[in-house]
Amino acid sequence: MNTGFLGVGPSPDEVRALVPGDALVPAPDVVMDRAFDLPAPPETVWPWIVQLGKERSGWYLPGWAEALIPARRRALRTVDPELQDLSVGDVIADWGGPGATFEIVAVDPPQVLVHRSQRGALAVSWAIVLRPAPGIGPQPSDGPGARTGTRVHLRLRLAGVNAAVS
Repeated sequence: MNTGFLGVGPSPDEVRALVPGDALVPAPDVVMDRAFDLPAPPETVWPWIVQLGKERSGWYLPGWAEALIPARRRALRTVDPELQDLSVGDVIADWGGPGATFEIVAVDPPQVLVHRSQRGALAVSWAIVLRPAPGIGPQPSDGPGARTGTRVHLRLRLAGVNAAVS
C-alpha cells in the first residue's frame, strides 16, 4: 500500500469510498484523504478522537512537529473525561481566525465523527472514520487470539477555495 506523506496514505478503495459527510460539500474544489493504522481497537482510539480541537485536547502531531510548537499549544497526552461528550449541533473552536469553528454534524461512537464549517465562501467538511483493522496491534495478553487495531480514515472536503483566496 502507498503510505503517502508521513505514512498517512489512503488505499485506492478509501479514496473512492463514500464517507459520511461527503454530501455536506457536494462539489468540492479539494478533497484530501489520509489514512493510517493504530495498534488499538476503535473503542480505545475513540476517546482520543472525540476530544480533538482547539480549546479541547488540541491536534495530535508527530513528536518532531509538536516540538516546534509552544508548549501551551501542544496536544494533550491523556484522555480527558470532560471532553468526551460531543453531540450533533455542538460547536468547537478551530484555528483560522476569529469565528473559525466546526459544527458537529454526525457522532456515531466509536466509528464516525463529522464536522462542518462555513468560513465566508469556504465550505468545509471533515470526517473521521474508524474501523477495525484485523491483524494490527499487540497480541492479546490472555493468550492467542485475534489482534484488532484501528484503521483511521480522515477526509477533508473544501468548496469555494478560489473565491476564498481571491
